[in-house]
Amino acid sequence: MKRICSLIFAAMIAAVPMAAQAEVTELRIPMGAGGFGFLPLHMMKEHKLIEKHSATAGVPVTVNWANIGGPSVMNEALLSGSADFISAGPPAFLTLWDRTKGTPIEVKAAAGMSSMPMYLNTSAEHLKSLDDIKPEDKIAVTAVKVSIPSIIMQMHALAKYGKAEAFRFDRNTVSMTHPDGVIAMLTGNKQITAHYTSPPFHHREIKEKNIRTIQTTSDVMGGSTTFTMISTTERFQKANPKVFSAFLAALKESMQMIAADKPGAAKVLLASMGGKGWEIDELVAILNDKDIKYTTASENLMKYAEFMHGIGTLKNKPASWKEMFFPEMHNQDGN
Repeated sequence: MKRICSLIFAAMIAAVPMAAQAEVTELRIPMGAGGFGFLPLHMMKEHKLIEKHSATAGVPVTVNWANIGGPSVMNEALLSGSADFISAGPPAFLTLWDRTKGTPIEVKAAAGMSSMPMYLNTSAEHLKSLDDIKPEDKIAVTAVKVSIPSIIMQMHALAKYGKAEAFRFDRNTVSMTHPDGVIAMLTGNKQITAHYTSPPFHHREIKEKNIRTIQTTSDVMGGSTTFTMISTTERFQKANPKVFSAFLAALKESMQMIAADKPGAAKVLLASMGGKGWEIDELVAILNDKDIKYTTASENLMKYAEFMHGIGTLKNKPASWKEMFFPEMHNQDGN
């Protein structure tokens, strides 16, 4: 009789659904490389938007904002599990998506974050275009091979010199943060001939009479293109659906706040850059530039993917942009 009772009790216990594993209580998010492309993250941090939306969803979290940036560093942070969401440009995201596709930690895009051009600036008299680059010239980029400028220059090389020469400008690139690139340009560092950079670092450089722009990413891409985007692992998204949704809600609110109060957003941006070097009016003028947009939609992502697959950088070719995004973003426009 005791055995029968024990078996019945065991069966009853087995029939009771296991309690769902609790979602995370802390998010780890690197701040990115800095500048206008990462402004939504700084708005989210300043106004505690993730905390606000996660509390509303019943899954309150604290946020650990790590002060690191650069595509390679961000990718490794996500793969190692030391970051939950990362932000980077499309080439770095695509590299990580391709590398993890079909694995337990498959990486997908949570959302786009910004769209804006990048600018190849130089003070070297002999450089009238990228094609004038000599072997001894060095171009500062945030990461060799996988950064937006690196891929853009590969696209340019393929179009002009053919597939065999797609990587001809890679040997001229060196990894350098945007602020260090600006310093190199303004101090006349002879080792750095040019800097492929983004707002507001571009705007600071072209204040100098001897610095000019010889190429933009829009020249090569043929229009507005995603500059920064947010990604995470499928494992994290499935384990933390409410926190994931709260993050997206916070991201969207940050974009609404930028659009509604550009002077306020400029103050947050200035503080993120050390609080000096710019007037608020100057930053607001850049925010009003029609080429600078904050949107969760992807723009020209497939153009990057098709190119990188075509030259062998990506093993997998996505059928559409939706294949690379979580379903929560499938109802928006994208390309």
